[in-house]
Amino acid sequence: MVTFKNIHTLLTENPFFDGLSEDQFETLSGCGRLIHFRAGDFLLREGEEANTFYLIRGGEVAIESHMPAGGPLSIARVGAGGIAGYSWLFPPYRNGFDTHALTDGSAVALDGACLRGKAEADHELGYQLMKRFAQLMLERLQATRRQMLDIYASGRATYGAAG
Repeated sequence: MVTFKNIHTLLTENPFFDGLSEDQFETLSGCGRLIHFRAGDFLLREGEEANTFYLIRGGEVAIESHMPAGGPLSIARVGAGGIAGYSWLFPPYRNGFDTHALTDGSAVALDGACLRGKAEADHELGYQLMKRFAQLMLERLQATRRQMLDIYASGRATYGAAG
C-alpha cells in the first residue's frame, strides 16, 4: 500500500524546520507544491531569477558553479531531506548556482516570492527562516572552503602560477 503525505506533513518531518509553530508550518505549506524531476533536469539556473527553494524528497541533485576555464565546479550534492536554493531570500533574488538532478527524484518546491511576502507580514517567520538559511549557507561555505583547500593542497590550483 502506498502512503501519500501532504506538504504540511513533509515539512514537519524535516529537521531543517524543527521548532516552527503550527501556524508557520501552515504558511510554508501554502507556499509549496510537489514536483518530480528527471536526471539532467535543472531545478535552478545560475543568474536566473531566484523565487524557489527545494526540499529534496528523493533522488539527488548537484549544486554547481560554472568555471569559465574548467566547466562546472561541484559545490554540494543534496539528497533526500536536504535543501537546495537560498538565493530567493536575498536581493537581488538571482540564483548563485546551478542545481541539476543527478537522478530521477521528487521535491517540495517552495515559492520564495510567496514566503518573502509572508515573512514581511510575520517577522518571527522571517527570523526563523533567516536563522535556518544562514546556518545552511555557513555549512555550504565551510564545505566549499575545505574543497578549495583540498584542490590547492593537491597541486591542481593554477591561480597565480607563473606562465
